[in-house]
Amino acid sequence: MKKSTPTPHDAVFRQLLSQPDVARDFMEIHLPPQLLALCDLSTLRLASGSFVEDDLRPYFSDVLYSMKTRGGGDGYVQVLIEHQSTPDKQMAFRLLRYAVAAMKRHLDAGHKTLPLVIPVLFYAGQRSPYPWSTCWLDGFADPALAAVLYGKAFPLVDVTVIPDDEIVQHRRMAALTLLQKHIRQRDLAEIMDLLVAAWQADKSSSQTPSLVNYIIQAGETTDASAFVQELAQRMPQQEVPLMTIAEQLKQEGELKGKLEGKLEVARSLLKMQLPRDTILQATGLTEEELDRLGDQ
Repeated sequence: MKKSTPTPHDAVFRQLLSQPDVARDFMEIHLPPQLLALCDLSTLRLASGSFVEDDLRPYFSDVLYSMKTRGGGDGYVQVLIEHQSTPDKQMAFRLLRYAVAAMKRHLDAGHKTLPLVIPVLFYAGQRSPYPWSTCWLDGFADPALAAVLYGKAFPLVDVTVIPDDEIVQHRRMAALTLLQKHIRQRDLAEIMDLLVAAWQADKSSSQTPSLVNYIIQAGETTDASAFVQELAQRMPQQEVPLMTIAEQLKQEGELKGKLEGKLEVARSLLKMQLPRDTILQATGLTEEELDRLGDQ
């Protein structure tokens, strides 16, 4: 039979399952009793959009219905039809991905809690019966181990509750962890002793440039150059890289101070409405620097 449309499966599936009465019958017939008991089918509403990627539309179609659960919460039933000749072995993982995408869209709409999304696969392929598991955990080489990992809370490293004297014992992670814990709380000079102890856990100097740059960019230290010099004095093994950085900071500070002085003079001259060439000659500013000053 000649196909009249590129995806006739998609067309007829969407046309019929998009009708609430048809969808309600589908769910009453096919949902497992324990899942059907969760659903208030009188609240079914067709949701817009599709979660199937454009290049997969010839092989998959989906319809999403929102509803209320019997407990009054938000929920969805997401029906996916597979109409390719060879079933997708990882279909369970695809169902999970689409369900998570529906959850994300729900949150993006302003809701505060995740909704229950019931994924349903409608299969009418050539191979019978359907050959693959619809439990996404079976896609792992060790499903039992995956169930342990994904069935419990994920590991959490909450540095805000780890005592500082314990962090200092964290070997090569000590300095980074201590900085991450205190970078927003207070001047790092107040934890100099702890920071030195943590830093010395790394016998090499490989972390030094990155950690110092982090202190400069995100820390609350009032005088970065003096802070780095103090670190160098307290850590002889890191003295060379730290003093190099401290000298660079000092030079940058001097250059910044000189530029700020020039800009302040230029502001005064601009207020006096002196000629542009005169201001450039008096301050040594570039055309671009003076232009930016005029735009402020």
